[in-house]
Amino acid sequence: MTDTTKTIRTILGLDALTCLVAGAAMSLGAGLLAGPTGLHPTLLLVAGVSLFPVAALFGWMAKTALLSGPLVMLAVIGNIGWVAASIAVVLMTEPTLFGTAFIIAQALVVAVLAWLEFSHRPRAAYAAAA
Repeated sequence: MTDTTKTIRTILGLDALTCLVAGAAMSLGAGLLAGPTGLHPTLLLVAGVSLFPVAALFGWMAKTALLSGPLVMLAVIGNIGWVAASIAVVLMTEPTLFGTAFIIAQALVVAVLAWLEFSHRPRAAYAAAA
């Protein structure tokens, strides 16, 4: 396994962990977070629950021998979609200042993960070694 392969697997593992933690916080704490964020508890619940299969996928990607550039690009595109949806939530709802900071902070983390995944994605020259 190359250093680049180890790096992308570490990044995907970190992405899986952040999805799991954020999903648990938003889904299990939807009622508690609704007031301080100004977001509807159902939005928080659905967003949180949607992260569990993503966490499973990214966790699998971090471990599979089938890791490839196109598969990592799926993660990158999904993360970009999450960032875009986060911006839409800020613009289309009326979050509190804390809620806006909460949304933007997690979107920034996801954007950094997308950039890292894109930057370290397997390329044809070493994809077979993954």
